[in-house]
Amino acid sequence: MLFEIENSKKEIFADLCHELQRGALDRKHPFRFVVLSSSAGAGVDSRYVVVRKVEKDLQFFFFTDVRSTKINQLRKNPNVSLLFYHPQKRTQIRINGHALLHHQNDLAKNLWRKVQNEAQKSYNSKLAPGAEISDPHDAFYWQEDLSDSENFCVIQIHPEQIEALQLNGLEHLRIYFERVNSVWEGKWLVP
Repeated sequence: MLFEIENSKKEIFADLCHELQRGALDRKHPFRFVVLSSSAGAGVDSRYVVVRKVEKDLQFFFFTDVRSTKINQLRKNPNVSLLFYHPQKRTQIRINGHALLHHQNDLAKNLWRKVQNEAQKSYNSKLAPGAEISDPHDAFYWQEDLSDSENFCVIQIHPEQIEALQLNGLEHLRIYFERVNSVWEGKWLVP
């Protein structure tokens, strides 16, 4: 378990932050992969993304191709939801916030330098993500110069609410935190 009824809200928040930050540092941590949901007009789109960086103030960073559908969605409506699950600790964390896009600015350029050689192919395909192809092999053509960051985009999530559900048989625990003037305030909720 990640938290128990005896833990204070302050302790729980610190433990949540610690686990979320570990997701960006440890490739085997369950919080490495997260479901990112965004508005798709009248509906919602969800997809798994890789947590690349989590700052102390819980800013989350993800990498993507600027031509992807999610970027168009986030430009129209920056409100997002993140969903994490830790199966060993039986903890679900939902985060609501808004996305900031970084494309060809200093932050994007600095993070691009950290993308390893072959991994740069993910952002350098000749065709845009989601483009229709007649043969699956057509998806594997990349720009010759892999150092080009033209399509590389960083999604930064600024969280506003965090809700954690600790599963524990019949005595589940649920806690909610909201950012109020840069301070996180917590309250218990019925699971």
